[in-house]
Amino acid sequence: MKSEDTPFEGGPMDGRVLPVLVGMTGHPPKTYRIPVPDPDGGPPTVLVYRRVPRASRGGLRFARWKYAYAPEGGKGAGRKWPWSKPDATPGGKPDDAHG
Repeated sequence: MKSEDTPFEGGPMDGRVLPVLVGMTGHPPKTYRIPVPDPDGGPPTVLVYRRVPRASRGGLRFARWKYAYAPEGGKGAGRKWPWSKPDATPGGKPDDAHG
């Protein structure tokens, strides 16, 4: 598999560059999770980083990526399929035309 050196911004990994495996499209994963072991033997803490575009240097180039720290963790929006139910139900009665 192919890897790409990707910089990390924010959080404990700020300023580090790690080789990240890229997929068939040449893009790294949208989220990168790093488990950090607990020194007291408890459950590991998981650091979550989200993929964001890196500032381009001009010219025609492929999109380059970096990872930004996501302190909220793995709470992503997820996939939004057209046939999925909406998040909130509208107010009013089912037979009421005016809501």
